[in-house]
Amino acid sequence: TDQLFLNNLQISLWRFEVVYTFLSAISTSALNFIINQPPSNGSCSINPLIGTITTLFTIECPDWYDVDGIEDYSLYAWTTDISQRTIIAFSSEYNFQVRLPAGDNETSLLNLVVYVRDLLNSITQVNISSVSVMKNFEIINELIDKITNSSSTITNNPIVRLLSSGNQNVVGQMIIALSQELNQMSSENLDKAISNGIPAVDISVSLLGSQRLQQISIPLNESALIDYNTELNSLANVRDYLVTFITDLLVTTSNSIILQSSSLAQLTQATNQLTRNTLLLVSNRCYELSAALYAIFEKISYEDAQSASNQLFQCASNMLNGVNGPLQGRTEILDLDSSRANVISTDYDTDLESAWSNLNLFSDGNDFSTETIEKNRNLYYQKQLANQINSQVTGMISLLTSSLNIHLNIGPSSLMNTSQSFVSLETISIQSLKDRLVKQVENAQFSMPSDFILNTTSNSSISLRSRVDPLASFGNFQNTNLSRSISLSIIDQNGNEIPFKANENNSIKLIIPRDPNVLIPSMYLQNVTSINSTINNLLFNYHYVNITSSFPISVHFEIHSLNTNLAYLFIYKFDQTPQLNSSINLIDGWTMFCPHNLTNDDIYRYFIDNQQTPGHQSLIFGIRELNSTEINNYCLNNSSINTSLPITDESFNFISNYELLIYTSGCYYLDENNNWKSDGLTVGPLTNLYETECLSTHLTTFAGGFIVLPAPINWSYVFANAG
Repeated sequence: TDQLFLNNLQISLWRFEVVYTFLSAISTSALNFIINQPPSNGSCSINPLIGTITTLFTIECPDWYDVDGIEDYSLYAWTTDISQRTIIAFSSEYNFQVRLPAGDNETSLLNLVVYVRDLLNSITQVNISSVSVMKNFEIINELIDKITNSSSTITNNPIVRLLSSGNQNVVGQMIIALSQELNQMSSENLDKAISNGIPAVDISVSLLGSQRLQQISIPLNESALIDYNTELNSLANVRDYLVTFITDLLVTTSNSIILQSSSLAQLTQATNQLTRNTLLLVSNRCYELSAALYAIFEKISYEDAQSASNQLFQCASNMLNGVNGPLQGRTEILDLDSSRANVISTDYDTDLESAWSNLNLFSDGNDFSTETIEKNRNLYYQKQLANQINSQVTGMISLLTSSLNIHLNIGPSSLMNTSQSFVSLETISIQSLKDRLVKQVENAQFSMPSDFILNTTSNSSISLRSRVDPLASFGNFQNTNLSRSISLSIIDQNGNEIPFKANENNSIKLIIPRDPNVLIPSMYLQNVTSINSTINNLLFNYHYVNITSSFPISVHFEIHSLNTNLAYLFIYKFDQTPQLNSSINLIDGWTMFCPHNLTNDDIYRYFIDNQQTPGHQSLIFGIRELNSTEINNYCLNNSSINTSLPITDESFNFISNYELLIYTSGCYYLDENNNWKSDGLTVGPLTNLYETECLSTHLTTFAGGFIVLPAPINWSYVFANAG
């Protein structure tokens, strides 16, 4: 830790001494060192104190002295939260000019700090006067209008002239200022759509750590959806245009990497507005910046490595979120992507292997309609890009991990916890991995077992990398479209992932959150008091559920009795009707719901895990109300030791109605080919409407499945009306 030195700044000369004690001798070794003193005696100022995002502000930092020499000056800005400060510019000169992003929405105030750094990376932070920076709506709206209408005079726009300068400080400043304006416009457009009845999960992916929105249950306003999409595509076109100015800038220093990566992270923050062109250019550029950081990580400070890595981790998450949103049905397909995908290829009639002209790739069975072909062709190219970006992000994460790892000893950790991405990296001993609880964000967590097999020859330390992204990858199906993506990796000192294997009877337990704005319908009322069971001598009220799935799923039941003093017997059978009476016991499972089992919300819960459902297409379950004698025998009289079934031959008799909600869940991991698999994973009992618990014997990237099933078919009614 650096606290020892920070608490004793008056001391400049230090000694580090080690004493070695052997059986026959004692040896010592010592190292004398001097703490590098930061630059001093100078000041910093800014002029003017008021302006707009196109105003040229002058920063002056005269009279700074350091025995090692001054390396550079870098300017950071923020509105209200200093943890959100953003690099604006860097210069080797003590006076330089900058353009600033808009200040606080209400006051227009922008806070500023200058980092004065010497040649050995010691820094003095200098707070300078806050300035008032207002938005220039006229020039921004003119730019948006010209981009939207493909105006030939766009090069005359003052912002475009600045962007075309090729100066990374100027370009970075304008991209940051414009991105912040675009992001605010995007948020306002999204809020307006949601307030008009458009479900949030249909048009966006919730930020990490965000609270569940109070969504209004009103009929969908078609005109509101049209207005939303018009604004969405307009802003997407602007980002698609702006990205071309920042992806070919020179990379010079660590500050250069920080500025460019920060600009890219902010430009791609609204992930529902990223065209494939934007995604491809930014993904390539963020990978290049990650590689550039890795090339110099031994020569720069930990603070610089962390600052750059934080922005690049966000960039990686934005890329995954942006490319998977349309595939997962979570964001709208952009007009620019659809039109570009279906422009006639120049070689479509000569290149026999061209995917564009192979209509069999894009048809739905025998449906070769123009609408189907164009829709599926666009999705085909989206999937191709998703695989490419997934591969690039994997490489980026590896490079960034190596860039940070060299700075971490056992104990300290590197944490990036933003609304776009969560990444934690720490170095620990192998022994401390046992029974370790690795907490992430939104209750995401990994609970490690006490015994496991770790395939490594090292007996010392390992690195633990923990990640959460807002949206799970599409992979090969949409069952994960409401899930966060969580991962945990164990890394050796060479940056390689170490295979981890737990025992099946002592597995890893992990919690995977869902998007907080997942739509949960109201429970379905079962009007059972109106059913005359004596007509068909039914002993149970039966319900049919379709559980056909390409992957193993768990089935979860929530039952709410309108009379909480009642108890129930619940039975089920796969693929056929369960039967239970004095002469027949044809069931696959059962449970009793007694009032003392009720949760705080007065709901009975039961689940069938994903190990029991494979190979089955349907599940029929029956419910009957226990009479007062049965309640007394099975629920009141120390019935915890009574494991027998309450069997009767009498028709059911309900004195109160109940409500039902049934949903399925699943546990999936992402393989090396970017496909979801479920082998070796079990859905755990802590699964609920808002998160999935999974039991696993290995570590990788995980997601949870979730589907709320429609109201179950009343199988008793089918019986009553059969024939």
